Amino acid sequence: MKVGVLGLGEAGAVYAGAFAEAGWTTVGFDPSAATKTPAGVTRAASAEEAVTGAGLVLSLTTGAHAVTAAESALPALRAGTVYVDMNAAAPETKAEVARIIGASAQVVDGAIIGSVRKFGARANVLLSGPASGEAARLLGEVGAETEAIGGEVGAASRRKLLRSVFMKGLGALITETMDAGTAAGEEAWIRRQIAGALADGADALDRLDSGTRRHALRRAQELQASIDLLEGLGVGTPVSRGAADRHLALARADHEETRRLVDAFTGIPTAAIGDGRDRLGFVSARIRPVWPGARVTGRALTVRTRPGDNLAVHRALAAAGPDDVLVVDGGGDTSRALIGELIAERAINRGIRGMVIDGAVRDAEEIRELGFPVWAAGVSPAGPYKHGPGHVGPPIAVGGAVCATGDIVVADNDGVFIVPRLEAEQTLRAARDVVADEERRRAAIRRERR
Repeated sequence: MKVGVLGLGEAGAVYAGAFAEAGWTTVGFDPSAATKTPAGVTRAASAEEAVTGAGLVLSLTTGAHAVTAAESALPALRAGTVYVDMNAAAPETKAEVARIIGASAQVVDGAIIGSVRKFGARANVLLSGPASGEAARLLGEVGAETEAIGGEVGAASRRKLLRSVFMKGLGALITETMDAGTAAGEEAWIRRQIAGALADGADALDRLDSGTRRHALRRAQELQASIDLLEGLGVGTPVSRGAADRHLALARADHEETRRLVDAFTGIPTAAIGDGRDRLGFVSARIRPVWPGARVTGRALTVRTRPGDNLAVHRALAAAGPDDVLVVDGGGDTSRALIGELIAERAINRGIRGMVIDGAVRDAEEIRELGFPVWAAGVSPAGPYKHGPGHVGPPIAVGGAVCATGDIVVADNDGVFIVPRLEAEQTLRAARDVVADEERRRAAIRRERR
């Protein structure tokens, strides 16, 4: 029998190699040239080629590409094919895959529970959907420990998301504790403490520590899906949100990688970002650019200050780094300006990209001449107090939108949008889809004029 494997990353390569070793005709596809082709596996030029004539298809492309992979494979699928989506994704994503494929194949939701790195293709896999029993039989050919739970496509992934609350949280806690031990000069001692509390001891510690760091971004996205599930069940998620933040911090420890993510939003209109996020996240329209044509994209550094007082803004200037955007909750007061030309000059020297102020500014013409992007609720010639109180870095509300330090700020002539840091990658994909769709519709409308 032939098996088609979509995605030849870590897990995909493991399963492809295992089926090839078991004597199956194994064909894999991965659009990335960086992935290696396991021994005994034929590499296809497309997803359609990989699945043509296959009795079993394994989709291991990551949750973000699960639907696209299904769409690409669809033309070559046949009714008897068992299509196992083994990506870590929300139940809704698995259901969408099943909807797209329809009767063209037997879709099964596969959720890998065990560690592929430790157990290889023998790792435990939960399977759901009407054909889960047949999928269990086929995966058993490479020694997979399977549990077919039947039910609907998506039920297996739902269980995995519940488990991820604990496992991803544990990984986040272990990495943070190990970093703390290293910083305190107590790495060996804290390592013994953690290993002693784990069933597999040092092996489990190493697996959780290194795996969390290596796959931090993907696991942050998986944990976000778990958070969505829990909130849908009415369960609070403060610990899970902290764990997701930890994963993102690990993923974005490289400043250049963070900058690339932030800069990827450059040129995308705030309107398109809003459309991609159900139009939720806009700062109030009363906060407008101080000069026409201003635009900025950057990482938020938040400031909360007493109305009319800018002591905390001065503290933020000292704390800010290159690529930051100061987002200031000034209570919406426009009687006294929180910044003017001199603060703008200092901000430029610090590499600060711009400011969003729920309050007033002054020296508007000079700020325009400097080319420093500022959005504000108003303009006032009256100067600020400098007595405090105020805080730098806490979550704030600015123009009716919640903003936390590390969120991505995108602002243009239309207004300001705050992208939550936990959802930056998926927001970017959604916004790009909106832009592409608008370009297609615009071209169609213009063709009507001819």
